Amino acid sequence: MSDNDDRTTFVLVDGENIDATLGGSILGRRPQPDERPRWDRMMAFASRTWQQPARGLFFLNATTGIPMSFVQALKAMDFQVIPLSGGAEEKVVDIAIQRTLRALTQRADDVMLVSHDGDFLDDVEALVDGERRVGILAFSEFRNAGFASIAGLERFDLEFDAAVFDAPLPRVRVIPIDEFDPTQFLR
Repeated sequence: MSDNDDRTTFVLVDGENIDATLGGSILGRRPQPDERPRWDRMMAFASRTWQQPARGLFFLNATTGIPMSFVQALKAMDFQVIPLSGGAEEKVVDIAIQRTLRALTQRADDVMLVSHDGDFLDDVEALVDGERRVGILAFSEFRNAGFASIAGLERFDLEFDAAVFDAPLPRVRVIPIDEFDPTQFLR
């Protein structure tokens, strides 16, 4: 690792995974534009949480084409868009994120992964070294259970911690009693 004190939080976004969970598991349909995450808020959350600059890397499967309007919007928010292609049997986004997580072990920077996917467990665990901050940002109830067993990993919820949605999502979640507000249910 480098001795550089100017740390950055690298935010690695598995957009396909987040979109599939939002549409398939939470909404039960394809999200409308106003129901999608506000990615700029996610980057602000990462910067604010660890009080340092954040760099967003947004991984896309572009095997069948590049969604240019979406890519342009991400670039306007200063994301580095990483379009990938490969064979039908290759999980190109997962492969690229795994390689990036492994490359980050050689740097002193902090890492926030935006995904629910258990394919990243080993690589995330390898980053948790007691010196760097490592976090997982996802819908808590859909996050792979293996992330809970990684000591030192910070866990954040996309909706409740990062506040990346304009309106409440129709989620069922366990509410810690200290956070329970009955007025939310008396509307």
